[in-house]
Amino acid sequence: MPNIRWLIALITALHRFVYRMSGGWIGGRLPGQRFLLLTTRGRRTGLERTQPLLYVRDGDDFVVVGSNGGDDRPPAWWLNLQARPEARVQVDRERHAVRARQARGDELAKLWETLEQSYRYYVDYRRRTSREIPVVILETGPSPERAQ
Repeated sequence: MPNIRWLIALITALHRFVYRMSGGWIGGRLPGQRFLLLTTRGRRTGLERTQPLLYVRDGDDFVVVGSNGGDDRPPAWWLNLQARPEARVQVDRERHAVRARQARGDELAKLWETLEQSYRYYVDYRRRTSREIPVVILETGPSPERAQ
């Protein structure tokens, strides 16, 4: 299979740009799915990294999946959050400070049901990899102004 990482990086950069320019009006949703922009700080470089991700809501919090398309390697944004769980999200034009934590136990099982209903490919991603795909809860901070 050819290496298409360059194409994925290009599509991601375009998605991020269009999302930011339109305030999520373009790139923020597909039928039945919503996207947010997650900004983490690089664990090695300390530089900010922003990734568009599918999400579902869980109360005031956002839930994302570190599937990396079913790859055996975890996504860089998840490694960054493990090193520094404080991050920011942009949902449409709103920005929120968040703190990441990995779902476990009964909470994880419940969230997987919701996630698999929202995006059918998660079932395939889980089948394709031997690693545990993390379900990450982005807990909203007390004040959106902190995210500025």
